[in-house]
Amino acid sequence: MERELALEFARVTEAAALAAACWVGKGDKEAADGAAVTAMRAMFDSVSVDGTVVIGEGEMDEAPMLYIGEKVGIGTPPQVDIAVDPLEGTNIVAKGLTGAIAVLAAAPRGSLLHAPDMYMDKIAVGPECKGRVHLDAPVRENLREVARALDKLVTEVTVVILDRPRHQQLIEEVRRVGARIKLITDGDVSPGVAAAYENSGVDILMGIGGAPEGVITAAALKCLGGDFQARLFPEEEEEINRCHEMGISQVDRLFTIDELATSDDVIFVATGITDSFLLKGVRYYKRRAVTQTLVMRSTSGTIRHIEANHDLDRKPLFRDHRIKLLIE
Repeated sequence: MERELALEFARVTEAAALAAACWVGKGDKEAADGAAVTAMRAMFDSVSVDGTVVIGEGEMDEAPMLYIGEKVGIGTPPQVDIAVDPLEGTNIVAKGLTGAIAVLAAAPRGSLLHAPDMYMDKIAVGPECKGRVHLDAPVRENLREVARALDKLVTEVTVVILDRPRHQQLIEEVRRVGARIKLITDGDVSPGVAAAYENSGVDILMGIGGAPEGVITAAALKCLGGDFQARLFPEEEEEINRCHEMGISQVDRLFTIDELATSDDVIFVATGITDSFLLKGVRYYKRRAVTQTLVMRSTSGTIRHIEANHDLDRKPLFRDHRIKLLIE
C-alpha cells in the first residue's frame, strides 16, 4: 500500500471523530454512532483505494452502511481489506467519559481475519514483552513475565480489564499477584494499543471483549512490534455456526497476531473523540475544532501524531450538522 494512503485514512477517522464528538455526554449513543458512521462513510468516497469492509457495522441487513462486504473508496488499486469502528465506545460518548476513538485498519486484500461479531478472549502487550506471555498461561506467570521484561516489580505492573461480571475471577487473580488494575467501562482498542507505549500507564490488556475490536488491536500492535493472542468466545450455538459460515472451522483455536493480520503491510489510524490512553479528544473553539490522530505503518515503522485544526464552517458535512444541532 502506498504511504499516502495513511494520511487519506487519517481524514476518514477525523471525520468520524468530529461527527461523534457533537454527542458527547448527551445520553444518545445511537445518534452518536450514526453520526460517526455517516461521516466516515462519506469521507471514504474520496479515498484512492479499492476497499472491502471486512469488519464493520454488521451484516448488510443489519447496517445501512459500512456493513461487512461493502465496497469503499473510489475503486482504484490497491485492493485492501478495511476494518472500521467509527465510534469505539458508544456508551463512553453518551456518558461523556474517557476512552472513545474513531479507528480503522487496512491491509492487502485477504490479510485481515473476518472476525464474527462476538466475544474474544485477548491478551495484548508491547514489544518488550513479545513472546513472553501466552493466553493460556496462568495469570501469575504472565504478569511475572511482563514485570521481568519491563524491569518492574509485579506490584508496579498495570493491567487493563473491562469492568464486567465475567472478569471477576480474572480480577481476583490479578489482585492476588499484587499487580495494579485499571478497570474500563467500554472500548478496549485504545488500552490494547497503549500497552505498546512506554509512558501510557498500560502494561498489559487482558480479558474478554469484542472480536472485531481484537483484529483492529492486533493490526495496531503489528505496526508497533507488540504481541497479541486471542481465542473466539462464542456464547451460543448460533455464534458457533456463524464462525463456520465465515470459514473458521476450529472455533476454539488460538489466534496469534500474525494470523489475525497476516500481511506485513498494515496501516492503523485512530482519532480521539474523548480523551483516552492514546489520544486527546476533540476540542472545540470558536467555529473550529482540534483533533489528534495516530497514524502508523508496519512496513516503515513510522508513527505519526497529527494535530489538525479544522474550520467547521468550511466543511459542508459538519457545517450543516452543526447548524442542525444549534436549531434543535
